[in-house]
Amino acid sequence: MGVKTKSAFAIGLACAMVMASAACGGTSASEAKGRVYMISQKVENNDQFLQLGKQFTKDTGIPFDLISPSADSYEQTLKSELAKSKAPTIIGLDNNDYPNWSDYCADLSKTRMYKDLTDPNYVLKTGKKVGAIPFVLDRYGIIYNKAILNKYFKASWASIRSVDAIRGFDSLKTVADEIQSHKDELGVKGAFTSAGFESSSIRRYGDQLAHIPVYYEYRDKNVTELPATVSDKYMPNLKKIFDLYVKDETVAPTQLSSATFDDAVSEFGLGDAVFIQTGSWAYPQLKNQEVADKDMGVLPIYMGVPGEDKAGLTISSNYFAINSKISPEDRRATEKFMSWMLDKDSARKIVTDTMGFETPFKSYAKAGYKTKNPILRANDAYAKRGYYDIIIRPLPTQQWSLSLGNAMLEYAQGTGPWSGVESAFVNGWASEYKTTHK
Repeated sequence: MGVKTKSAFAIGLACAMVMASAACGGTSASEAKGRVYMISQKVENNDQFLQLGKQFTKDTGIPFDLISPSADSYEQTLKSELAKSKAPTIIGLDNNDYPNWSDYCADLSKTRMYKDLTDPNYVLKTGKKVGAIPFVLDRYGIIYNKAILNKYFKASWASIRSVDAIRGFDSLKTVADEIQSHKDELGVKGAFTSAGFESSSIRRYGDQLAHIPVYYEYRDKNVTELPATVSDKYMPNLKKIFDLYVKDETVAPTQLSSATFDDAVSEFGLGDAVFIQTGSWAYPQLKNQEVADKDMGVLPIYMGVPGEDKAGLTISSNYFAINSKISPEDRRATEKFMSWMLDKDSARKIVTDTMGFETPFKSYAKAGYKTKNPILRANDAYAKRGYYDIIIRPLPTQQWSLSLGNAMLEYAQGTGPWSGVESAFVNGWASEYKTTHK
């Protein structure tokens, strides 16, 4: 099951101020202070957000609540929470979800966080309204264990001799297949970690992996807004990389339905696999295991698209929106939390060092806060070479991702054809677009 947590922090200082204000009559101090209630998509950073909220409450006396639904229940939970009298004040969104919830997003153009952006073009807008502001810039790809890969490069039977020679799908497949054939000699259980489809992991394939062919679809159409249809042009490419994941992984395909994201992280962290498809958000889990930061590198997700030897990592963002329907007190408290994240060293340290976030804010750069997250720093080399970024583009709905992921699981298990994946990708897109654009 995915993580779902709700915690509240109420400290003695807050209670004392409630009593003092109440003695003066009128609105209680706690109501006057407002509250911050965040619904977060970043389940993997749940503990760190709780730590951040605890520090905020300690510094300000304002209570902070958090809920982090799993990916497959996020939209339903968000809908349910927004209907409550004590609804979330901060809504975590990505660019897939934003169009569905923009009516709930207050204009953030006058907030401190908007004015602190290094590039205002990062925001999500509805017309002129600034509806959501990114608070983290993520990168993802195929993270590799340098130590094991170097052991492979030195093997007499290895066809590839350096990571610089892995510049496309064919060379990646050669390396993965040879590692899989000599896994006992290298002391691993597989080239790739398990391609799990349990709810905590299914998004890695139906969403994150799917974004690569979707990026090329948008590029070919020369659009940045959601198209009504997509083609099957890149389906053979998606099949190539997915077949490789399933063929050269640590577990049998029959185990994929219950394999979790934690399973994959553990396999990589213990050195049981050389490669894991994930991103910078997984660093808090990865860093506490046996693979040192210096031994983590990242490859783009290659799938045989012409010109991909000049591709860099995939860029994604997660956004804060403020619920437009909350009280003025809660709005002030929520804006205070967002400003506090920018201005307080205690917050910036948690965000940068504990969460490992790359932020898009001038205040962080000016104060010298730059994450050492090796997955993000790996992107520096691609940027220096001038390689193009794979930018995630809007998907029609979360349901599209889940349906695609389920079709991929059926195919991987041998209980469904690849044509089912193609149909979920192409026909499912058109169907979901019609549903949301009536």
